[in-house]
Amino acid sequence: MTFLYATWQLYREALRASVTSFVRGWRVVLAVIAFFVLMLFATTLVGPFGLAGGFILGAVNALLIGSTLALFETAILSTRAVTFQDILESFGRYFWDVMGVLFVLWIPLMLLDEGMRANPNGAFLSSAVFLLLFILLNPAPEVIYQVRHGSPLEVFKTSYEFVLENWIEWFLPLFIIIGPLGVTFFLNLSTRLGRGAGLNFLQLLVLPVSTLSAWLGQLGISGEVSSMLVMLLTPPLTVFMFLFRGHLFHALHTSSRRGRLFKTSQQV
Repeated sequence: MTFLYATWQLYREALRASVTSFVRGWRVVLAVIAFFVLMLFATTLVGPFGLAGGFILGAVNALLIGSTLALFETAILSTRAVTFQDILESFGRYFWDVMGVLFVLWIPLMLLDEGMRANPNGAFLSSAVFLLLFILLNPAPEVIYQVRHGSPLEVFKTSYEFVLENWIEWFLPLFIIIGPLGVTFFLNLSTRLGRGAGLNFLQLLVLPVSTLSAWLGQLGISGEVSSMLVMLLTPPLTVFMFLFRGHLFHALHTSSRRGRLFKTSQQV
C-alpha cells in the first residue's frame, strides 16, 4: 500500500507540474507544428536523393529534435514562460548529442536489416530487437537534456540503468493508456518507435497519433471526425506527454524508490 500511495503521489505531482509547464510553454505546441512542416518539406525535397538525401534528413531531424528537447528543458526546468525568442535560440542545441546517438544506432541497425532479410524468422527477430531498444532506450530524450552526457555510450548506459531502477514507475502510465488496446498494438508501436530511440522527429508523433486514433475507433468515432480530432489534438497531446515524461524522469532520477517509500511512510 505504501508503494501504491508513493507512486500515486509521484504521478500526481508530475501531472500538476506538467499542467504548469504546459501553461508556461504553450508556444512549444506551435514550434512542434512548425517543425513538423519543416520535416515534411525536407523529406519531400531531399528524399529522392538516396543515401545523400538520407544523411541530409538525418541532420535536419537532429536539428529539430535537439531544438524540441531544448524547448522541453526550458518549459520543465525553468520557472518562466517559453517565448518565441526561446524557439529561435533553441536551434542547434543538442544537435550533436542527437546525431551521436542516432549514428551509433544506425550502423548495427543497418546490419540487422541486411541480415534479417535472408532469415525466415527475420521479421520476428527484428521486432524483438526493436522492442528491446524501445524499452531500454525509452528515456534517452530525457537523459540528453536533463543529464547531459558527453558521449552516446553514456546516454545508453544512463538510460539502461534508469529503466532497470524505475521500470515500474516509468512504464506504468504507458501501460494504462495503451494496455487496453491489446498486445498486438503495443508490439507494432514498439517496433516503429524502437528504431529511433525516441529521437526521430516524425516518430514523436507516432505514439499520440496511433493511440488517439485507436481510442477514437474504440469509442465508435471514425471517418472525417476522427481524422480532424487527431489532427487538432496531436500537437498539444505530444507536448503534454513529453512534459509529463520530463517531470516524471526528473523526479525519478533525483530520488530513489527506497527514499520515496520512506518519505511516504512518514506522511501516512
